[in-house]
Amino acid sequence: MMDTEKARASAWFRELRDQIVAAFEALEDSHDTGPFSEMAPGRFEVTETKRASDDGSDAGGGLMSVMRGGRVFEKVGVNVSTVYGTLGEAAQKAMAARGVPGIKEDPSFWASGISLVAHMQNPHCPAVHMNTRMFWTPGAWWFGGGSDLNPCIEYAEDTGHFHATQKAHLDPHGTAHYPRLKDWADEYFYIPHRNRARGVGGIFMDDQNSGDWEADFALTQDIGRAFLPAFVPLVEKRRVQPCTDADKDTQLIHRGLYAEYNLVYDRGTKFGLATGHDANAVLMSLPPLAKWV
Repeated sequence: MMDTEKARASAWFRELRDQIVAAFEALEDSHDTGPFSEMAPGRFEVTETKRASDDGSDAGGGLMSVMRGGRVFEKVGVNVSTVYGTLGEAAQKAMAARGVPGIKEDPSFWASGISLVAHMQNPHCPAVHMNTRMFWTPGAWWFGGGSDLNPCIEYAEDTGHFHATQKAHLDPHGTAHYPRLKDWADEYFYIPHRNRARGVGGIFMDDQNSGDWEADFALTQDIGRAFLPAFVPLVEKRRVQPCTDADKDTQLIHRGLYAEYNLVYDRGTKFGLATGHDANAVLMSLPPLAKWV
């Protein structure tokens, strides 16, 4: 049943959540010059989420932490959840199609993870997404996740820093990981109907099961540990830059791409809605404002 491993993974995702929430509120507190600095520093609103099985029995839940209208973050959500129960028919078919063994015979599951999306006030600050997760069924277990940068106004040095930080955290686990996960992110975070990438990439993996749970958990932890040092320096640098109405317009149009991707293609969004998780938590990733022209 891997009860010990499940507990360790769930505890890590909660610990990472606490670190990120504290770091983001510290960014709000320290923003005292430049655009939006006259606003009050934002704070996270924390809501406990609950999930029930069809028969009404407990099926897990988590914490939804959302900050709206901050002076650095226009909207940011950091969710953690640990859910379990029986997969519905649609989810069973999706798992079977991915080659998960024994899912028809025993469709019970357990899943835990952290999911983060940040939409920024200043258009020069890049939006960002990060999630890591562990999934278990009686016939299989695996880890997944990554992080990717979504600037509406691109700076090559910011992209370089984001990727270099992730590479530095992955290389101790084997130098093959970063190029493989970078290519995977480029493929995964692509919007076919727009014929373009969602952002400037990052790293992504799914179905990670090398047969060594400890090694895969350590890799997943370092994907999470890479996030703050990859992202926070970019925010600190760009949040003080002057921005125009045209810059804001560029940001709103770019957010439309993000919304389209998450509603049409994102596997986590589809799974969350299909398994009856709190819809507000699942759709937390959507921007507060967007524009289509």
